[in-house]
Amino acid sequence: MARIVQPDDLGIAAAVDALRRGELIGLPTETVYGLAADATSDAAVQRVFSVKGRPATHPLIVHIADADGLETFTKQLTPNLRALADAFWPGPLTMIVRANQSVSRRVTGGRDTVAVRCPSHSVAHAVIRRLGHAIAAPSANRFGAVSPTTAQHVVADLGADIDIVLDGGECHVGVESTIVDCTSNDVVLLRPGAVTAEQIDAVLRADDHPQAPRVTDGTASESRAPGMLQSHYAPRARLVLHESGDHVDAGSAPVLDFSGDLHDAAQRLYRDLRQLDADGVALAHIVLPPPGGLGQAIRDRLTKAAAGR
Repeated sequence: MARIVQPDDLGIAAAVDALRRGELIGLPTETVYGLAADATSDAAVQRVFSVKGRPATHPLIVHIADADGLETFTKQLTPNLRALADAFWPGPLTMIVRANQSVSRRVTGGRDTVAVRCPSHSVAHAVIRRLGHAIAAPSANRFGAVSPTTAQHVVADLGADIDIVLDGGECHVGVESTIVDCTSNDVVLLRPGAVTAEQIDAVLRADDHPQAPRVTDGTASESRAPGMLQSHYAPRARLVLHESGDHVDAGSAPVLDFSGDLHDAAQRLYRDLRQLDADGVALAHIVLPPPGGLGQAIRDRLTKAAAGR
């Protein structure tokens, strides 16, 4: 069973030693907890897919210590890429770029592109720095299930398959990173997150780039990025979505209202969904936040969590 370890110097050292042995660790980031592997080890990366039950064609996100690390993964250092990295890194933005030939196709899901981000969480940053190179780290949960935002969530989901979870407390963002495709002149928003479309657009326009980011249809059959499947982030409970809480006839079913403070709603989103399952709830009513900004990310997660249920 996984040990929850404090992220002091001894804990960081133990986690990095585990990564160097090809093992997986639970790692806090500002978004959600990650299941981290040495990105240069094909065997370790393959174990990520096995432990999560993740399709091999579903690409992983590579986490780097700083923007200089981009050169390891791509030669496509475009003005768009540099502008977004300068504005939002370290932070919850993932950029898809054309991959160098040296990048493992296990990490990329067999594609010629790679997803890269630089996390802002001090623990994740310390691990990457001490390891000396990038990690591959999807969310530390079973594929398609509710993402983890505490060390205890990771142990509950994957405790039998990993040895160490670094405890960085509850994730302060609470939803996965924004993902943008930077492989062409357009910047295409693939997955909404804490870095909003409006913020991305403002950076590009300020840098004399006239195009706004475009939102792709997340139900597309081709999984260009993590989190694009129609059903994802799903609890066992069936969720009924409402645009407003004014006329919810819930009966005895619980009502979760995410229409208030958006930062609070994002941070507690997965905690609340997990609590439904812990309480054995079969049906819950969900009040959605308004679209736009961070609300768009919360709506995206809840819509996918409710799909197919």
